[in-house]
Amino acid sequence: MPISNPAGTLFVVATPIGNLGDLSARAIQTLRDVAAVCAEDTRRTRQLLAHYGIEQALIAVHEHNETDVAERIVARLRGGESLALVSDAGTPLVSDPGFRVVAAARAAGVRVCPLPGACAFVAALSVAGLPSDRFVFEGFLPAKSAARRERLARLAGESRTLIFYESAHRIEETLADAAAVFGDDRRAVLARELTKLFETVLDGDLAALHARVLADPDQRKGEFVLLIGGVEDETQAKIAEGRRVYATLSEHLPPSTAAKLAADLTGAPRKALYGG
Repeated sequence: MPISNPAGTLFVVATPIGNLGDLSARAIQTLRDVAAVCAEDTRRTRQLLAHYGIEQALIAVHEHNETDVAERIVARLRGGESLALVSDAGTPLVSDPGFRVVAAARAAGVRVCPLPGACAFVAALSVAGLPSDRFVFEGFLPAKSAARRERLARLAGESRTLIFYESAHRIEETLADAAAVFGDDRRAVLARELTKLFETVLDGDLAALHARVLADPDQRKGEFVLLIGGVEDETQAKIAEGRRVYATLSEHLPPSTAAKLAADLTGAPRKALYGG
């Protein structure tokens, strides 16, 4: 029977990112028992539910309708129904829809209960071999190279491990931009198709990872998590800051002049900013 109580609960349920065996027993039972499942893509969620023999009503909640549908979902929750929120894969709200629904539920005093499970960036971090005590999850970078480099430049001096999601059709350009901003020798890890049949986790510096992806078409397929090590010492931090300043100045000045000014302002070696 559906879960029903005077104050319904919104269950935020993590689902597998590839291997269907990663769905917890608690999640399976909850998906069976709620009044309905709020899903980013009802077709994909219906396939997941069918795998476990679950017949369930579905409510589409995606980036285009989330604001409109949140009010209706909260009304059902306040009426005593319990609902589940899922994304296509992984933990809802992590680079996926759901924030407005959760925020609206909490604002209405509705209980929101997490059912933890798979999350691609956490899985990647756990096997990357990069420092994991402090990290920054940046989600997807901008699609355009100029905007992407600008965002990366702002992070160049970050000492924490940086984590990004990326798509197959942009992974080459993103690695090239990252190498240009952080330097070819910055340590990085590229995790692809985690928990799936063709899972790979490559490590090395950014130049090596870019070369590997260029040389192997298979490494340009699937879904990616890119992890980049933070700056490790004062010299590296100065170079990172110098590259950030140089990127800004070079939009308005000749490269050699921009490099000289950036070096003077940050203490970074001029040759590390511009080789001319």
